[in-house]
Amino acid sequence: MQEKKLTRQKISFLENPATWDDSRAVVMGIPLDSTSSYRAGSRFAPEEIRTVFEVLEDYSLQLKANLAESYVYDLGDMLIKGDGVWQNLNRAEKLIASIVNQNKIPVLIGGDHSITYAPVSALLSSGYEDLVVLQFDAHLDLRPSYLEEKYSHASVIYRLLERGVKEIYQMGIRSATAQELDLARAKTNYYPHRVFAPLKKILADIEQKPVYITLDIDVVDPGFAPGTGTPEPGGMSSASLYRVFNYIKNLNIVGFDLVEVNPAYDHSQVTSILAAKIIREALIILGSKC
Repeated sequence: MQEKKLTRQKISFLENPATWDDSRAVVMGIPLDSTSSYRAGSRFAPEEIRTVFEVLEDYSLQLKANLAESYVYDLGDMLIKGDGVWQNLNRAEKLIASIVNQNKIPVLIGGDHSITYAPVSALLSSGYEDLVVLQFDAHLDLRPSYLEEKYSHASVIYRLLERGVKEIYQMGIRSATAQELDLARAKTNYYPHRVFAPLKKILADIEQKPVYITLDIDVVDPGFAPGTGTPEPGGMSSASLYRVFNYIKNLNIVGFDLVEVNPAYDHSQVTSILAAKIIREALIILGSKC
């Protein structure tokens, strides 16, 4: 790994002694939020999420498994430079490719949703040509560009289509433009307001394929997760979100990200704690050697 491009931060409750060599899942923060279009601040999420891990137990009642028994390594955060969104995404892609090419699963903490382009592109370049993207989100993110930025968080799924992803499933959607809806009907599988019914339906179709999961925290109703840049009422509860992991745990997940947590609007830290618990569930699944 190119350590000079990373800062080291310890996840406080990763008590397992996994080294880089024996790790299966690798955590990396990408504190990039320069495309945030309403409330910036998600660049502080990787640090905040690590901090609030201290309030969690390492055992998951939902998964009936212990994080301490998973093989997880924390690389720290990528160093963000001020030379543009694309340049930072390109650097992130190279770092993630080095993780993937050593047969490890990247687990990424954003940052805004623009960061998802980097891991998906890295996986495509590493031979996952039939990659499926499973998106949990309030928004379609299918604008060709937004505020004159091609690699905006509002354009990330459009860019993934352009990059060559052929199967994209969009769950929990409840906000879009008319143009985005037209594109979704033509190019993706999108499910307004729904998560569990379509998820059950598609599992058999995607279980033999490599799956990348991107989870925008605004898929959760802002009553449960107020600390996000573009809150959208009418979402799922935090308890419902935990249930998702029982559906996806047997998929061939080759990458995972959690994006759009904004600590600046999360004064009670409930969103960051929810995010930490989501990351814990993902690490238990992806860090297992079973």
